[in-house]
Amino acid sequence: MQAKRVKQDLDSRIFDTVNVTILLLFTMIIIVPLWNVIVSSFSSGRSLAEGGFVFWPTEFSLENYQAVFRDETIWQSFIISVLKTVIGVLTHVFFCAMIGYGLSKSNVRGRKLYVTMGVITMFFSGGMIPTYLLIKSLGLLNTFWVYIIPALFSYYDVVILMNFFRNVPDSLEESAKIDGAGDWKIFLRIFIPLSMPAMATIALFNGVNQWNDFMTTKLYITDQWLYPLQMKLYEIIVQSQTQSMQNIGGSVVIETTTKGVQLATIVITTLPIVVIYPILQRYFISGMMLGAVKE
Repeated sequence: MQAKRVKQDLDSRIFDTVNVTILLLFTMIIIVPLWNVIVSSFSSGRSLAEGGFVFWPTEFSLENYQAVFRDETIWQSFIISVLKTVIGVLTHVFFCAMIGYGLSKSNVRGRKLYVTMGVITMFFSGGMIPTYLLIKSLGLLNTFWVYIIPALFSYYDVVILMNFFRNVPDSLEESAKIDGAGDWKIFLRIFIPLSMPAMATIALFNGVNQWNDFMTTKLYITDQWLYPLQMKLYEIIVQSQTQSMQNIGGSVVIETTTKGVQLATIVITTLPIVVIYPILQRYFISGMMLGAVKE
């Protein structure tokens, strides 16, 4: 019996050692390139032109970030990105919550048909050209609402919220109805506060998609005042390819490089998500388990 227990302890230690080693390896694989990107973005063009891995900037410089912010319209693009992310997340979560609340009720007429139609949208879409024609017919081309209205609905998010609403005790809804509350009041006062973990999870996913969205602008927007940050930074990178070096008196002086500007843009676009994620992490962990366990 004692020998068996010793063997189990040894196996447990070996298992823990292997797990810790693998996790440390994966952590280094993630952290080292990320650190290299951040440090390289603060390096001068001359040091970046020499190549190699940069663990610490040999020539500290803010020229890469100055090249990004040299465009005066960059702040307008930043405001557009913030507005479309905030408004898009709020409207998307609320719209999906309304649909999920309705479909969570088994007595809704046509519920099976609506569920079937929703499942179909998870696997099939109209395609790029039909979607463009639809956006054009709705008059959404070159408007801010092209970022908001087409992104209102996602049946995947509806399923998450629908499963969460089903786990809310019926006694809460029945008590509210006895007190004279209607469907809207029950939805806003009971189901919305109780569904914060699920809604925070959906908000995090949708917020990342909205912030990083590039193709919507590429396909439907030509007005530069409606360009989000990602599209504006894309233009800056393209322009920097021809302005990376200046020839002064026959000698080449490297101020910025395309690589340096690209690294600076990566840091700028990633920073807001890195700041927001820890705030929503506790909701994210619990929200990912919604619907996974059935009692």
